[in-house]
Amino acid sequence: MLIGEVSKRSGVSARMLRHYESLGLVRPSGRTGSGYREYAAQDIRRVFHIESLRSLGLSLREIGRALDDPGFTPSALVGDLIRQTRERIAAETELLTRLCRIDAADPADWEDTLQVVALLQALGSQSADIRQRAALSSADGIPVPTEALVEAALSETEPGVAGTLRWALARSGDDGPALLAKGLGSPVAEVRRRAVRSLAGLPGGEATAHLRNALTDPDAEVCGYAALALGARGVAEVVPTLIDMIVAGRNDTDAADALGRLASDSATADRIATSLVDRLARDTTGAPARGRLTQALADIPGTAASRALVELSHDEDRAVALTAAYLLQLRDVQ
Repeated sequence: MLIGEVSKRSGVSARMLRHYESLGLVRPSGRTGSGYREYAAQDIRRVFHIESLRSLGLSLREIGRALDDPGFTPSALVGDLIRQTRERIAAETELLTRLCRIDAADPADWEDTLQVVALLQALGSQSADIRQRAALSSADGIPVPTEALVEAALSETEPGVAGTLRWALARSGDDGPALLAKGLGSPVAEVRRRAVRSLAGLPGGEATAHLRNALTDPDAEVCGYAALALGARGVAEVVPTLIDMIVAGRNDTDAADALGRLASDSATADRIATSLVDRLARDTTGAPARGRLTQALADIPGTAASRALVELSHDEDRAVALTAAYLLQLRDVQ
């Protein structure tokens, strides 16, 4: 079969077939009387083999080695191709993400574009100081893509830098709550903790809704951060969670403060006082926890809290009785 017919049947141009021949990949088995290349059936099969391997991303040099090496193992080759493809996809995905973030910043000119590029690089720096300066740059009028800030906040391990990133997120656009909510779905508890702490710094109903969802998180810290944030927003449904935190001794002082803020009217104050007393009465509540619950009554106004302290001043646990008596004296002074 002449080269023109081979080209027509295989879809490989005559020029490429000659290139394959020059590289030694396919050599026509014969020549016609006029000196034209003549391809045998095995030559044509080899052309199709070459094209198949090219479709997998192999270079022509790799294809020649694969076809001519008797010891060639396809599994090793496929394994290498999978690894290389994954690396290429990861690099392309990273580039696409960076380009989308630059586009979201809507730079006005090349100077703005280069500033955004530098900022994105700084947020991913190994240096905590550089990352912090990048987060602070939002105060200088440099457009910081919200998605980049969220990604940085969810991965930041340095407390100081994490706080700065949360501050920057609070100043960013309206996309913050929705992007941080994705972090709440992470299988990694530490990522969810960072997400809920960042949400706590964002105003608005959307952030509050996501914080409510975080109350059911299996991680106690995530649930606790959400409860404290919601308590500061006046969401009374977190009272049981705050009391659980006091009993467990987990951020108990902050939880007690949150209960005090929620007790803004007499009806709510009496409900909180009643809930604290009910927990005090449980047989499963140990002495240290009873002491913390008694202290939590200090910031709860109203007659229900006062009556509870009077009863507790005669408690068989001397530490609880002394704490209650002291708190009653403070209430009398006030």
